[in-house]
Amino acid sequence: MSALYRSRRRLGALVVTSSLVLAGAAALIARPADAASTDVVITEVYGGGGNSGAPYTNDFVELTNNSSAPIDVSGWSIQYASAAGSTWQVTKLTGSIAPGTAYLVQESGGANGQPMPTPAVTGTIPMSATAGKVALVTNQTALACGATCHADTAVKDYVGYGTAGDSETAPAPGLSNTTSAARTDPAQDTDNNSVDFAAGNPSPGTLTGGPAEPPVDAKIHDIQGAAHRSPLEGKLVANVTGVVTVKGSNGFWFQDPQPDADPATSEGLFVFTSAAPTVAVVDAVTVAGSVAEFRPGGSGGTTNLTTTELTNAKITVTGTAAVPAPTIVGPGGRVPPSTVIEDDASGDVETTSTAFDPASDGLDFWESLEGMWLGIDQPQVTGPTSSFRELSVVPAGAGVRTVRGGILLQKTDSNPERVLLDDVLTAIPDAKTGDKLAGVVTGVLDYSFGNFKLLPTTTPTVVDGGVKRETTKASSPVQLSVATFNVENLDPSDGDAKFGGLAQAVVHNLASPDILGLEEVQDDDGAVNSGTTSAEKTLGLLTAAIVKAGGPQYAWKQIDPVNNAEGGEPGGNIRVAFLYRTDKAVKFVDTPGGTSTTPTTVVTDRRGKPHLSASPGRIDPANPAWAATRVPLAGEFKWHGQTVFVVVNHFSSKGGDNPLWGRFQPPVQVTAAKRHQQAASVRGFVDQILAKDKGANVVVLGDLNDFDWSETADILVGSGKTALIDLPRTLPLKERYSYVFEGNSQILDQILISQNLRPASAYDVVHMNAEFPDQISDHDPQVVKLIPLPSWVR
Repeated sequence: MSALYRSRRRLGALVVTSSLVLAGAAALIARPADAASTDVVITEVYGGGGNSGAPYTNDFVELTNNSSAPIDVSGWSIQYASAAGSTWQVTKLTGSIAPGTAYLVQESGGANGQPMPTPAVTGTIPMSATAGKVALVTNQTALACGATCHADTAVKDYVGYGTAGDSETAPAPGLSNTTSAARTDPAQDTDNNSVDFAAGNPSPGTLTGGPAEPPVDAKIHDIQGAAHRSPLEGKLVANVTGVVTVKGSNGFWFQDPQPDADPATSEGLFVFTSAAPTVAVVDAVTVAGSVAEFRPGGSGGTTNLTTTELTNAKITVTGTAAVPAPTIVGPGGRVPPSTVIEDDASGDVETTSTAFDPASDGLDFWESLEGMWLGIDQPQVTGPTSSFRELSVVPAGAGVRTVRGGILLQKTDSNPERVLLDDVLTAIPDAKTGDKLAGVVTGVLDYSFGNFKLLPTTTPTVVDGGVKRETTKASSPVQLSVATFNVENLDPSDGDAKFGGLAQAVVHNLASPDILGLEEVQDDDGAVNSGTTSAEKTLGLLTAAIVKAGGPQYAWKQIDPVNNAEGGEPGGNIRVAFLYRTDKAVKFVDTPGGTSTTPTTVVTDRRGKPHLSASPGRIDPANPAWAATRVPLAGEFKWHGQTVFVVVNHFSSKGGDNPLWGRFQPPVQVTAAKRHQQAASVRGFVDQILAKDKGANVVVLGDLNDFDWSETADILVGSGKTALIDLPRTLPLKERYSYVFEGNSQILDQILISQNLRPASAYDVVHMNAEFPDQISDHDPQVVKLIPLPSWVR
């Protein structure tokens, strides 16, 4: 849910001028105890950085210089002690503060929130999010005045907040992960923290307050405007009327029951109250406050859109009124665009979009409903409830739908109909692709983690869509079955349930394929960063579980990677591997010499037929394309006397790409270039084989982390007589998926085969994981059944 963001007026840039520094030196005499500072003051204190829900990754203290000349703070310090503590931690200051400018001191932090602006000084003090003491000290020696230091002669300015046992007169308000204590007027210091400071939106590196501008009377739609940011951002507004529709933990949404005629302007708005709001749903309210744009942190960070809200609000309850009927999204109401998320921006949509088009752009459509009370009639589930308790749904009529009720991600259709239900206000039930939700599901529209979110207030009821886990047919005695399966960070600590579930999948859903390429196999102690790289225990547990599930005995081949060199969880040493049956005609050609850093090459026998110099062997491991990525593994197999080359891959992930629903449009796929390089490396290896024997049996498979219509796939396929057949592209459109992300069904896993295998191939993506909330892996496996033929038959 929204936290808050304070929009501040920048007052100038940091300037250091030696003559002025000298001129201002006289001002550096320590102030008398308890005298208000007339030059440098603390303007903001924030201790929730990096915590859950935090808007910024770090704690910080902000200073400003209210004198007419720059002030040199070299030799000064910011010091911190806990609310009742007497031990002071020190961050040393450097440089100067120009008149009227902010000086930012960054302290310790965590993983949540957006990055900080560039600080003047970086420290390591972990400050309390709720209560503590901060001192601006004119030396760099830790204070020795104990728990009550506000009157120490070395203290230039002092802020106690929350339950602090010491402060100037009385402490500033208690804070939270989402609020800071900011000076209401940066130019004023009354030496009373409770008067000088107010809780509000963290705003590091800029200044707020000062003489207030007259508030502007406004309606909610005036504040929201027909844009991604409010036309009244940073302004004080008054007499904003509406009915409370939903209460959250730190604010509430209200809506104007008398909308304007423009569908591009939302009639709903969030009011940030920091603590639990005292209003009730159906209260008619009049609100005055500051218009702010909050950019939520977490996944996406600075690539997220902002949400419009009122902060530092004065709320007057004027009576009660009926909550407006929900605006229906879908048939009979506001119908979202069918294919386009955003098509008229090149860069930041908040500044460069040439039009705001809710009728044609999904990004603008959902923005035009931000904060409003909405309903979707019998929404259809397009992806399983995630571990974050998010559930993707679409209104009736959305498409292109998969054969099992999902919605297909395509090159020209990112499915702007989708919206995620989130559990901010009520529980979200387990549901799977193809299910429906009963009745009209109502909630308020919010945005976070790179997605628009519908926040229901009542747990929806799931109507079973009847989708079951798929199984494939067993191969015949003359078919060689080859499969790929991402087993999602498998290691011994996963326990019997995961190993048993994967074994059941191999035996019953995949019908015990002859050769199985595995991705995301971790070492024997998983994410423990011990230096262990062996995966013998991991693979031994899996093959034993397969036998226990009634399957055949499998042997395995793999090569331990260089410790911590190939991405994935730190210490996990993720890699790819082969399993192959020992009870069938398939035989592994074991040619020694393969190591983590030694490439396998293509050699020929005396008849000119290709073989691998090392089997198993790694492909091109010194290529920079594989830095921090799993190096592909090649294996040479025999099937009834025929040689089959299999390459198992796990290309770089899409982590770090711009989100589909982010502020930068079109989204920048920063990870794509590396996958293109990886595809070129594997394609070059395949070309070496086919150059020796254009009729060679080659299978390239694995988690390519890219789509069937991607440039990555195009590079792997190649062209002409040596082009590989990308098997996902041979399926009907509605069956082309192996993964579901945020409700979009898509291909990430692929099997490609050489041309001569075309007549004998039977290909099946076995949908048993990606569509279900109780997954044994987040990927669906897939299998192809081949009949490798001798050259004279081809």
